[in-house]
Amino acid sequence: MLQLRGVRIAGIARYAPERIVTNEDFERWLDTSDEWITVRTGMKRRHWAADDQATSDLAIVAAGNALAQAGLKADDIDCYIVATATPDFIFPATACIVAAKLGAVGKAAFDVSIACSGFIYALTVASGLIRSGVYRRIMLIGAETLSKIMNKQDRATAILFGDGAGAAVLEACDQDGFLAAELGADGTTPEILYQPSSGTRNPVSHAAIDAGMQYIHMAGREVFKFAVTSMVEATEIALRKAGLERRDINFLIPHQANRRIIDAAVKYLEVPREKVLVNIQEYGNTSSASIPMALAEAVEAKRIGGGDVVVLVGFGAGLSWGAVVWRWNSIGPQGASRP
Repeated sequence: MLQLRGVRIAGIARYAPERIVTNEDFERWLDTSDEWITVRTGMKRRHWAADDQATSDLAIVAAGNALAQAGLKADDIDCYIVATATPDFIFPATACIVAAKLGAVGKAAFDVSIACSGFIYALTVASGLIRSGVYRRIMLIGAETLSKIMNKQDRATAILFGDGAGAAVLEACDQDGFLAAELGADGTTPEILYQPSSGTRNPVSHAAIDAGMQYIHMAGREVFKFAVTSMVEATEIALRKAGLERRDINFLIPHQANRRIIDAAVKYLEVPREKVLVNIQEYGNTSSASIPMALAEAVEAKRIGGGDVVVLVGFGAGLSWGAVVWRWNSIGPQGASRP
């Protein structure tokens, strides 16, 4: 019989590729400027993977650092989950590759593919697997190499996306960090944000490539309106499920898609700016990696401490959205007193 128990984040880490692309770099090949990009997105820099770096390569670095922080080895993890829209291959799952390269052959492994909402969805799934007793420890990674699937000549999308990975070790414990979640999706109009030639609807062909269908396509105005509404509603519903109110939030970590989107959502939620964690200026939009990277950065800076209520909220292709309310516990090996 499955027995409910608590879950905590025992380790959290991030990794971004060494190559940095600044707004000024774009001025060399696009009709744009640092001021234009900064005003419209809040972005100043982003990191792009090297030609020989795949998503699994980024994920492995972040996961290794998270394991070290948790005081664990790869084989101590029961299940590996990778949230990504840019897998190494359509199949096998990138999580299988990550687990094997870390030295955990034989462990359960699978991907979650719902773009920028990926980490929120995967965190909900992973927490459920631990809280219900199916697994004791899960490695959860949000990782992307979006630079591989975007048209670098398209000003509307090239400036937005970056590459990176964030990894969290989830572990069973007595005190439950998972307080509530709200997930949703609407696949009525996938063409608002999608990669047209990436599956069986429009298989990759010479004609598809000539038409640029292998790249990200986005209707920016529609995404903006949807993003603000979905993040606000998901946050409010998740808080109600947790029996909490807006004033109970210690930190809000939104998906880092656009500074204007974040500012608009925060205004509606009436969350003080000092409680909103934003690092979009450094990394751009890293899709499923953006939330765990921001969380890891905040933990490194010791901004988040034991007992803090942290709301993670995002949106993405699907269209999809989700929020998780989490009460922060100590990180590191069980029994450690780290903040």
